[in-house]
Amino acid sequence: MDTQRSAPAPVGRPRGFDADEALENAMRVFWQNGYEGTSLPDLTEAMGISRTSMYAAFGNKEELFRKALARYADGPASYGADAVAEPTARQVATVFLRGAVRSSTLPGYPTGCLSLRASLIGGESGQTIRELLAAWRDETSALLSERFRRAVDEGDLAAGTSPDLLTRYLMTIGNGVAIQAAGGAEPADLERIVGAVLQSWPPNLSGSEEP
Repeated sequence: MDTQRSAPAPVGRPRGFDADEALENAMRVFWQNGYEGTSLPDLTEAMGISRTSMYAAFGNKEELFRKALARYADGPASYGADAVAEPTARQVATVFLRGAVRSSTLPGYPTGCLSLRASLIGGESGQTIRELLAAWRDETSALLSERFRRAVDEGDLAAGTSPDLLTRYLMTIGNGVAIQAAGGAEPADLERIVGAVLQSWPPNLSGSEEP
């Protein structure tokens, strides 16, 4: 009598695709088309998987976007976190603005900023995504403001400097870089603009809060 038994069948099926690569491709699609302009067929085609597999691995479109945004924040847009680790306010500004140029003009990637593209959503249906993106940008602003506040305390910036206003200035320049890149501006031209901004660092913002 044969007492051997066949091995039990594996539970479930192997995923059959590279989840990291699929998420990378989803990020690029959202970056290129924005949130509202990206359809499920766009995503599944770029990711090379079925809709069922996408839902099983990443959730629905909103959940997938959250994961794609996190990947973007940790990758192309990580210059914000890198900047606040610099030892001086000038170096913070340099790393942030040059990072904005580099992120917005990466070879092989869409131009501009994923966050700005994805924010262009109308109606109540886009409120959740708009709030998500606003919260992400607010996190970067808070990091910069805290870093500039420390620079004031340490005497690296003048005592009358407003960390919040200086942050808004830097974020405005960075967003402008992304918008110009999306419009076809050459990286070299954006670098020259950033160089001009840094030549006058820190900016004279005194009286800027007056109406």
